[in-house]
Amino acid sequence: MTFSIFGESHGPAIGVTIDGLPAGEAIDFDTLQAFLARRAPGNAPHTTPRKEADIPEFLSGIKSGKTTGAPLTAIIRNTNTRSADYAALTDTPRPGHADYTAHVKYGGQADMSGGGHFSGRLTAPLCIAGGICLQILARRGITIEARIASIGGVSGSEAEMLAEIDRAKGDHDSVGGIIECTATGLPAGLGDPIFDGMENRIASLVFGIPGVKGIEFGAGFEAAAMRGSKHNDPFYWDSGTVKTRTNHHGGVLGGITTGMPLTFRTAIKPTPSIAHPQETVNLRTKQPATIEIQGRHDPCIVPRAVPCVEAAAAIAVYGAML
Repeated sequence: MTFSIFGESHGPAIGVTIDGLPAGEAIDFDTLQAFLARRAPGNAPHTTPRKEADIPEFLSGIKSGKTTGAPLTAIIRNTNTRSADYAALTDTPRPGHADYTAHVKYGGQADMSGGGHFSGRLTAPLCIAGGICLQILARRGITIEARIASIGGVSGSEAEMLAEIDRAKGDHDSVGGIIECTATGLPAGLGDPIFDGMENRIASLVFGIPGVKGIEFGAGFEAAAMRGSKHNDPFYWDSGTVKTRTNHHGGVLGGITTGMPLTFRTAIKPTPSIAHPQETVNLRTKQPATIEIQGRHDPCIVPRAVPCVEAAAAIAVYGAML
C-alpha cells in the first residue's frame, strides 16, 4: 500500500490517493466523518477560528461503500480561506515555519498562504487514509488510541492542561505538548529488521505531521538511564502465548512486533504562528525585519494532532500487515 497527499492550505482542495487497498473492504462513512471531526478546525475554543466542514469527496476506488481495489482518491474542498492575511509575508519568512526552506527549494514559487503544502491542514487527508485503516484494523481486533500526556510541561487533568493553553493564548503565545499512543491486539511478527522495522514505519509517518519534533518507543530516552537488568522485559507463557512481564521495549524488538501493546510518545512543538514581534529578514531587500503574525492560528495544535498520530500509526500498522 502506498499513498500520496496533495494540495495546499488555501488551494481549491486537498486530498489523498491510496494505492494497494484490497478490494471489498467496507468503509463506514459516518465513523470516518466523526474521526475527521476530531481534527477539523473551529470546533473548540482552543483551536483556530477557521471553520472547515472537512467532508471528503471520494472520486475513485469506492463502490457501494466498499473498496474496489483501484486507487482510492478523496478530496476535501477548502472553503474558508483568507489569503490576504499572508500578503505582507511574501518576502519575510516566519520564524519556525517552512517559509525560508520552501523559498530556497522552490525558488520562491511555492504558495505559502496558510502554510501552503507544509500546513497542518494537510493532516486532513492523512486522517482520511488513517481513518480507513483504523476501520480495517478494528475488524481484525486491533485498536489504536492516543491521548494527550502533557501540554507545555503540564500533565494532569484535562482542565489543567487546557488552562495552560489559555495562559499562552492570553499572552499571544503558544505551547506544545506530548501525545502518547498505544496499539493493542497486534500479532507478533509484524515489521522487518534494519530499515523497515515497525518503529521506522511509524516514525516516518508521524514525522509527516507538521510540528512533530521527536518520537520515542517504550521506555524511550529513559532507557538510557536504566540498567539492562531493569530494562529487559522477562518472557513468560500465558495460555500458550509468549508475553513479557513489563513492556519497556514498547512492543517491538528488532523492528518486529512482539504481541505486547505497541507504545510510543510524540513531542509536538509550540505553534510557530504567534502575535509576538519576531526578528526575521527581508529576502528581497536583504535587510533585517520584524514581523507580527496576524490571521487565525491554534495556540496549541496538540489536541487536534491526537487523531493525526492515530492515523499515522494505523497506516503504518496496516501497511506492515499487507
